[in-house]
Amino acid sequence: MELNIEDLDALLEYLKCQGHIRSGDTVWVKTLLGGVSNRTVKVTWEDGHGLVLKQALAKLRVKEDWFSSPERIRVEAKGLRWLNRLAPPGTTPAFRFEDAANHLMAMEAIPDDCENWKSLLLSGQIVANHFEQFGFLLGTIHRRSAESAPEVCRVFADSTYFENLRLEPYYLYTARETPAVAGFLNELAQTTLRHKLSLVHGDFSPKNSLIYHGKLILLDYEVVHFGDPAFDAGFALTHFLSKAHHLRKERAALADAAALFWQVYFKEVLPFGWDELEPRTVRHTLACLLARVAGKSPLEYLTPIERARQREAVVLLMTKPPTQVGDLIAEFIGEIEAHAEN
Repeated sequence: MELNIEDLDALLEYLKCQGHIRSGDTVWVKTLLGGVSNRTVKVTWEDGHGLVLKQALAKLRVKEDWFSSPERIRVEAKGLRWLNRLAPPGTTPAFRFEDAANHLMAMEAIPDDCENWKSLLLSGQIVANHFEQFGFLLGTIHRRSAESAPEVCRVFADSTYFENLRLEPYYLYTARETPAVAGFLNELAQTTLRHKLSLVHGDFSPKNSLIYHGKLILLDYEVVHFGDPAFDAGFALTHFLSKAHHLRKERAALADAAALFWQVYFKEVLPFGWDELEPRTVRHTLACLLARVAGKSPLEYLTPIERARQREAVVLLMTKPPTQVGDLIAEFIGEIEAHAEN
């Protein structure tokens, strides 16, 4: 029987048998909540160091049926090992070990006094430096992986998990649910796979970012692949703009912070001169903004009224999408506020 790491007694026995816990060690274990695609458990030793273990699920924990092979843990482990090399020092936890047979991997645990960036944003704490760090982090990953494109492309050529965990549940499912913009979404899904420019994280969001002593640390790497960097940028902008929609008092600050993120990111990758990067980023942002209210993984903090408002605003913008990120931010905020007044 496959190990279930949420069975904490079984997990402790496993770690002892594998030599990760020595005789006489005192450890504490707790299940970490919030993820939909993995079981996640933290193990902490008496001296304060710890491990976080992730085990991929075959059926994701969402309302709609959503399946993916748990063998994707191999992609996540490989992704973390490479990001330990490509990302700025200290921005990813150290890789520790992988057990493909049990579909799990382990990484260094971040100390308990870290905070989740998504939670901070939703509480109204908008810190410009965090957005600058996020833009620099993404730009560095894209730039360094593009500089080593032949090798990185060979290692991360398989985009299967990106397709069945992002393109299908976000773009293609949303296209079926929103026929008026099905052409926009279906075309974007197809063209995304034709752009092979850099390593793509595929889940680049505040939810997957911890802040420890003022520094951002990036988590979750299960859909890493070599592909279109515009997806990552659009995915991140989606979260900033959706929170700007939800948090009326912080709306202007979040809109400005989203623009700052893009400026820092774009400066980092500008030397590559990637053709149509900004217009593609706009289109991915629009697609993700719609997918997060009409796809298989809707944003839980948006109210039903906000979801309907965001859907209406984005569908309208898709009829004539802007080509620049700054214009998209302004137009999206304008549509949200116009719909709120109706």
